[in-house]
Amino acid sequence: MELLLVLAVAVVIFILSGIKIINQYERGVILTLGKFSGLRDPGLRIVIPIFQRMIRVDIRSTPIDVPKQEVITKDNVTVGVDAVVYFRVVDAPKAVLETTNYIYATSQFAQAALRDVTGNVDMDDLLGKREEISQQIKEIVDRQTDQWGIDVEAVKVQNIELPTDMKRAMAKQAEAERERRAVIITAEGEKAAAAAVAEAAAMLTKVPGGINIRTLQTLEKISTEPSQKTLFVLPAELTDVVSRILHK
Repeated sequence: MELLLVLAVAVVIFILSGIKIINQYERGVILTLGKFSGLRDPGLRIVIPIFQRMIRVDIRSTPIDVPKQEVITKDNVTVGVDAVVYFRVVDAPKAVLETTNYIYATSQFAQAALRDVTGNVDMDDLLGKREEISQQIKEIVDRQTDQWGIDVEAVKVQNIELPTDMKRAMAKQAEAERERRAVIITAEGEKAAAAAVAEAAAMLTKVPGGINIRTLQTLEKISTEPSQKTLFVLPAELTDVVSRILHK
């Protein structure tokens, strides 16, 4: 009886060990006696112990960091560049059978592609065309990882670390550009102000007594402020007569 009980317990354990639960975001790759024999979808699945083995594959979108790479650009500037790769498994059997570690393999190939692409562009293009460079890297990595059942969804170049002397030169260039713009804006403001003053003066000369009114307004402003100066006011008619005499 004890032997039968032990055998019954062993059979139950043997059967239970073959019951597998696959989550919704997983797929199960089945190997029977070492050979691929099928794919299991999410749910309760039975695997024959000893004879079969199930390898779970996560099919969710997975981000992996590409470590900083020291790259010499096309114009011989040494920069540090890192990125992030977003991918998902679209063919679980290929991901298991075609590479020993599809995550590590994708990361290593992304590093190589990052160095190749960034090493063939100028520093200005690297800074100004980050999206285009990211797209080029994505296309290269996607072509290679397709044979592993991997779909590369996106590649984003993140940080671009410049040499210290290059940062200083760029800061000086940006400061000079700001100063240049400030000078242009100031000059344009002075030009507009001069044009407005000239227009106002022309209007005052056309209006009879306009200059006299403007003079009185100026005198009124001056009289309200303490001053050590003595101001003599001459009639406008007298100044007109003197002006005519001088121009004869």
